[in-house]
Amino acid sequence: MRGTVKVARTAAISGAAALVLAGSAWAKPGADRAYTIANYPVQARAANAVAAKDAAIADGQKAAFRSLLKRIVPVTSYRDMERLAATDPAGLIDGVAIRSERNSATEYIANLDFSFQANQVRDLLNQQGVPFVDTQAPPAIVVPLTRDGKAAAGPAGEFRAAAGSWGTVWPTLDLENSVAPLKMQALRPEVGPDTLRGLYDDATRSASIMTLAAAYGTDQVVLAVAEVDTEGGKVNVLIAGQDAAGPFALNRAYRMQDGDLAYTLELAAVVSQGILEGRWKAVNSGGAAAYGPGGQDVAFDAQFAGQSEWNAMRRVLLEAPGIDDIRIGTVSAGRASVSVKYPGGGPALAQALAAYGMSLTDTGGLWVMRQGR
Repeated sequence: MRGTVKVARTAAISGAAALVLAGSAWAKPGADRAYTIANYPVQARAANAVAAKDAAIADGQKAAFRSLLKRIVPVTSYRDMERLAATDPAGLIDGVAIRSERNSATEYIANLDFSFQANQVRDLLNQQGVPFVDTQAPPAIVVPLTRDGKAAAGPAGEFRAAAGSWGTVWPTLDLENSVAPLKMQALRPEVGPDTLRGLYDDATRSASIMTLAAAYGTDQVVLAVAEVDTEGGKVNVLIAGQDAAGPFALNRAYRMQDGDLAYTLELAAVVSQGILEGRWKAVNSGGAAAYGPGGQDVAFDAQFAGQSEWNAMRRVLLEAPGIDDIRIGTVSAGRASVSVKYPGGGPALAQALAAYGMSLTDTGGLWVMRQGR
């Protein structure tokens, strides 16, 4: 089901399923566009189809509200979002629209657009003293590519247009409503492999960024290059170019859990978009644009009570913006040796991890990461 139907404000409507009409997202005013979370997946099972739809939409609007907060609140202020834990987002919904849906007698699955009342959310954040940035950056072009370093001499070339999951996940992201909006484009013929390789080298990156700007007719071009390391069980991703916050480059490795390449590439795309949002928020909240070239080495022991805690730590390390070159060494019962790169080194990383409920403390020359503050 597709179309363009706006759903009326829902305060007087009873039942979550009643909130939804067919249609893709309607156009909000430019200043409020960031308050729409588009193409959000929901799913629920219940005793009957109506109850399943109610549950899916109710859970979905809570999850979409959390996504909205992560979109507009600077990373360094994520801890402040705890003040909103008791907020019921149902009273902040402006409307919901269906992108697609399917259901059975007991299950409902859909992709929905959740639109929030911008002024009411702003008032709530101001009342709770939670800083936010909801002004959108000028749109940047994003060019997803895949790289096969071993195929440089082959007929397909070293760099190719993104295919498979890396090519399909980017269009599903909410690129237009982001505070750092993106427009996907293909690689231009005049951008050769030497230019692309130059993005990986500090000495040649500036020249490569200038070539990209000339090819696309705008300074704001970002390349997202994924390289699958099957033997190493990871995906290496470079996002590099220039956005509204300035030139930058970030290499990051994503470990494949259980060999699930599709999930790893999806995670990498979501994190990459979050990094671009984080850079724009940093500039507009009085900080410097993070996640530029390089970063300081930080080695630490991750200490945990069991597998679930270790899984939570790994998830944070993979998802937190700015953490680069993650290397996990010896893992034994209760501890793991980890090294990463992070702008600002250990103190800055400790601040970033605190927003995710993790502590990183200097115990006399050895950094230690634990769950909890």
